[in-house]
Amino acid sequence: MIQPLTYVEIYRVILPAHERSQNLPKDTMRVPFEMRIRGRLLREAKIGDVVEIETATKRIETGILMSQEPYFAHGFGHYVPILSDIRNIIFDETEDLS
Repeated sequence: MIQPLTYVEIYRVILPAHERSQNLPKDTMRVPFEMRIRGRLLREAKIGDVVEIETATKRIETGILMSQEPYFAHGFGHYVPILSDIRNIIFDETEDLS
């Protein structure tokens, strides 16, 4: 069980696919409009339970508990050597502007 006040992420469907605007691209219309939001768990629960959380802005949100202590797993890719050369060129050419 996950204890109250633990930082968690919840999930909720805002609009099912069939209720979305017809003005959207076809591939977008086929999927629901979803929300993932993070905050502090208000009551003890386990993954998959419908729970309430309090967000950083003090809003109370309800959704399916997806993860405990979530983190960002994205990155900005591998180092690209040419970008260092470009940075140096820009610094050299704008030296007089500072």
